Amino acid sequence: PRATGPFVPVNCAALPIDIIEAELFGAEKGAYTGASERRIGRFELASGGTLFLDEIGELPLDVQVKLLRVLQERSVLRLGGVHEIPLDFRLICATNRELEQEVRDGSFRADLYYRINVFRLHLLPLRERLSDIEPLAEHFLALFAHRFSRSFKGFYSEAIELLKSHRWDGNIRELRNAIERAALVERTPKIRCESLPIGEGQSTVSTEGSAMLDLP
Repeated sequence: PRATGPFVPVNCAALPIDIIEAELFGAEKGAYTGASERRIGRFELASGGTLFLDEIGELPLDVQVKLLRVLQERSVLRLGGVHEIPLDFRLICATNRELEQEVRDGSFRADLYYRINVFRLHLLPLRERLSDIEPLAEHFLALFAHRFSRSFKGFYSEAIELLKSHRWDGNIRELRNAIERAALVERTPKIRCESLPIGEGQSTVSTEGSAMLDLP
């Protein structure tokens, strides 16, 4: 039933450490320096729908404690607030870290890990999902063609074969960046191999990971 509700994505790695709690849990006016008005947190915004915490392994330990409490109680207390706010949401988490090792190292709370690790999906690397490469490339090409006010008629078959033969150590992010570059430099109606930044000397950062879904 929450599928038609709001979808609120949060990149935990990009949240500034000094306002991360206010972003997630909300804050009342005057709760901290610069809080000139009430802030509605991401948990409240996702109530009735889905909250997606990307890179959950980046959350500081003290925030993990408060996150665990919200998940257990299904309510949130804004910073500076006095009343609990009931919540109804579905939680999806993603990480490119090995959280089991993080738990052993003490950098991720064991109780939070077991709370979110209810239904786990391991995402295969892009090189093991060859059938996904062409539709993803077409999607990104349409995206960047619109952004750069360009017009393309797709890819030459040789370019598609080149895309399918690449390792894609950086997975979908690497593919997205490759298509963005091609959309910038290509001067013909279709994307050629020469416009794709694929070949010797290319380096990427792996973003392979797994997703964990908390489905109450």
